[in-house]
Amino acid sequence: MANDPVERTGTGAAAPSGAPAPARSRRRGRTARLAGAGALLGLVAGVCAGYLVQAEREPTRLPSLSQPVIGKAEGDVEPLSAAEDRKVRTDGDLRKLLVDKPRGARTASWVPQDGWMELAEYADHFSRPGEKFNSLATDQFRRAAVTGWKVGTSSVVDIRLVQYRQEDSMAAADATHTMEDDVESAPGARSWSIQGTGDGMAYVHPRPVVDYGSGRTLYSAEAYAWRGDVAMEIWLFSNGPIAEKEIRDLARRQMERL
Repeated sequence: MANDPVERTGTGAAAPSGAPAPARSRRRGRTARLAGAGALLGLVAGVCAGYLVQAEREPTRLPSLSQPVIGKAEGDVEPLSAAEDRKVRTDGDLRKLLVDKPRGARTASWVPQDGWMELAEYADHFSRPGEKFNSLATDQFRRAAVTGWKVGTSSVVDIRLVQYRQEDSMAAADATHTMEDDVESAPGARSWSIQGTGDGMAYVHPRPVVDYGSGRTLYSAEAYAWRGDVAMEIWLFSNGPIAEKEIRDLARRQMERL
């Protein structure tokens, strides 16, 4: 049986004899270029028309740069009283802002006779005096007012108001936060906020420690807060456990004096 005759298309595929020839593809490049050119001309014409319309309009007045003159208030401004101006209080005799020693208590032997601690003396109360001295000098230590007392043989209190010049930093706040961080990094300490002091904190250590100076076993508590350029530091030692109310009340009373 003879094979049906076939013709070869341009693609190499066989097509039956007599089938219509494939339609020739239409060239679109020229039409697309003409349409694009027309769109571009339309855009340019629209922009030009917009400029012409804007050019025919009256210019819009800009608001005046000058501001109305505010009249000066009449009369003198009344200065703050010493009770209202905290700077006046702390720039005076800082020792007068220390809480009073309770009746029947004896002044502690480590308290300087004049109630002041110089930089070196204050730094010497820390475990690394040299490092503390350099740190205090950098923080612009100004002065420290100190008090402390003993009640019989049962308890000891040590209070310091440390003032900084604060020309470059909030040194009083930074010193307080450093003290608080040191206590909170030690295990076992219980903490409470001190009312009216912002971020002031009081701590009680439930476990006693041995005082290497006297050989006695002592319980301890401490409190830290700051106001303005003054940092408050309080230590309380006792033969027996210390209630949190005792250290918090003492810290609150001291901060009220500031």
